[in-house]
Amino acid sequence: MYEEALSAAVPGAVLWRATAGGGSMVLPDGCMDLLWADGRLLVAGPDTGPHPAGEVPGGTFAGIRLAPGTAPALVGVPAHALRDRRVELADLWPARAVRRASALVEGYGDVRAGLEALARARAADAGAPDLLTAEVVARLRAGETVAATARAVGPGGCLADQAGLAGSGTAPHPPDSVRGDPQVVLGRRRSASPPSSALRSTAPDPAP
Repeated sequence: MYEEALSAAVPGAVLWRATAGGGSMVLPDGCMDLLWADGRLLVAGPDTGPHPAGEVPGGTFAGIRLAPGTAPALVGVPAHALRDRRVELADLWPARAVRRASALVEGYGDVRAGLEALARARAADAGAPDLLTAEVVARLRAGETVAATARAVGPGGCLADQAGLAGSGTAPHPPDSVRGDPQVVLGRRRSASPPSSALRSTAPDPAP
């Protein structure tokens, strides 16, 4: 079972819930998710290819899928550091912050509402969203070519690369024939993942 609904409180986000089922795959969409899996908070990084739905242990799941470019500021870790990974929030945040976040989520009858409240609180603390990444995504979704997007947002495409890596996990450099599909453009490259200790050292104390 899987169902989703647009968030009314976090712009561009989608709330979802699912039960474990065999054989299904999670397709790349250029987004990052905050997950609740049997009482544990996790972060799903941007994917570069399909992932089996059962790779995170658990029987019931809930999540908030955040719009491309918005999650890194909320989580405190750049998107490319989490590419193709499912990471316990305890490996990214201090233990005290994780306990407070978990208590906030558990305080709601619907865990999805709790994740929405957590994301809303983190967004308020994070300040303005990454407007450069948002512009890249909007142009690609409108059908603009990668080359045209790169010319529009920065000299030589360098700013587009930076926006993709920090905000959505990958740099947008597929062929110009790829049009209007940010999940392909922003979910294309793969690289080695740093250890959790390195991630923890880069994340600020996000006490929500």
